[in-house]
Amino acid sequence: MSELIFSSSLPNEAYKISRFLKKKEIRKIARRIYTSNFTDDPSDIIRRNILEILGALYPGSVLSHRSAFEFKPTHTNQIFVTYSYTKKINLPGITINFLSGKGPVEEDSKMIGGLFVSSEPRRFLENLQISKKSGPDSKTIGTLQIEEKLDDILRIKGETALNSLRDKAKRLAPVLGLEKEFEQLNKICGALLRTKPSKILKSDLAASRSAGKPYDRHRLELFEVLFHYLYGKTFAEYPEKNISFDSYRYFAFFESYFSNYIEGTVFEVSEAREIIETGIPLPSRGGDSHDILGTYFIASDRKEMSRTAENETELLTILKKRHLILMSARPERNPGEFKTLNNRAGDTSFVDTKLVQGTLERGFNYLKVLSDPFSRAAYMKFLISEVHPFTDGNGRIARIMMNAELTSRNQSKIIIPTVYREDYLLALKKLSRQKDPAPYVEMMSKAHRFSAGLSFESYDDFYIYLRSRNAFREPDEGIKLIVDF
Repeated sequence: MSELIFSSSLPNEAYKISRFLKKKEIRKIARRIYTSNFTDDPSDIIRRNILEILGALYPGSVLSHRSAFEFKPTHTNQIFVTYSYTKKINLPGITINFLSGKGPVEEDSKMIGGLFVSSEPRRFLENLQISKKSGPDSKTIGTLQIEEKLDDILRIKGETALNSLRDKAKRLAPVLGLEKEFEQLNKICGALLRTKPSKILKSDLAASRSAGKPYDRHRLELFEVLFHYLYGKTFAEYPEKNISFDSYRYFAFFESYFSNYIEGTVFEVSEAREIIETGIPLPSRGGDSHDILGTYFIASDRKEMSRTAENETELLTILKKRHLILMSARPERNPGEFKTLNNRAGDTSFVDTKLVQGTLERGFNYLKVLSDPFSRAAYMKFLISEVHPFTDGNGRIARIMMNAELTSRNQSKIIIPTVYREDYLLALKKLSRQKDPAPYVEMMSKAHRFSAGLSFESYDDFYIYLRSRNAFREPDEGIKLIVDF
């Protein structure tokens, strides 16, 4: 027996229901609704089956307005349906708001039973109607969300898709009696496409696109999550101990070595040392050798590493300059220029090429508010790595930008040793995919604590200490980094 049974005007069906009730094989949970489930609360049963209920009891109804976007009740358990009359029906756990309007039209999709769902152009028009209520009790999602959804279409599918949506809405508006709503939709689309004035736009996202600086709002949400986790917290400070020329230079060598190793540029330590000391690339690995040289050239320059951005323009300038140095031997990777093709790692797609500058600039706004050196470094690292603004070298540039924040405030820089690579990548992934900043901040704090103990006046002392702490071991060996500082 199915979980839901609906009353029927057919004598045979009505008799069956009556018999099931007498045998206590079903129970009544609302008017015209019965269930064979005696365990769950009626409100839970109705909420999870609301679309089936609408299709069975109100054939020809259209899931519309905000519900056509959300496909579920609001936080206050409201669902909105266009039907032949206006009425509000309270069921256990949910309120059905029937809105009088046009029934299903050709573009609408049939869902379940007799229930239809508004087509994409229809739902945009419906959600531009004036609502007497606000928040989760409103029948519409609001103009801000409409602008963001239209921006998504433009960003992901391009101008052709947005124009196609607008054309379909224009043809549909007279059928639905939503001509006024179409005029508003037309103005929003025109502003996004920069063919109409932008003053109509209400969302920051849409206004930024109209101004020629669109950004990735999903990444901005991530940056906001990390910012709120860092803001107001106090982290341990580790003043820079590598004051002498030699000790700073040796630290920079291992910083560069590990930063390249983590990106798959694998050398023996002795090979990397020879490249740095002679300035001569290995004959068979010219590009990889220059990557290490470029990283070291920046990391060992205390003056350069003390330079941080005061505003968005400086951020872009510093990024491009350092990338130019880092990738100077790889002209095919467009040194010093933001990417022109979208990039990805595994199943993760980074910020779209058209959104790189706007996302960096918007993300930088949170950095301005952070004052704690570690907080700024951790935030800067994630900002650059999550945007991935360049064709190649993003991880190395992100770590350079991170350490510049620390150097400029006289704090120890951070090294991510080979043995710590999986901890580092998994923590980044947890923040990026699950919006959980705690593992990332904990991981970076541990790396900072470890790095603060690296202060020696000779290469050999650096190397011996790092080896004794398992720094060069591969993560899959099951050996952990030893931190004793």
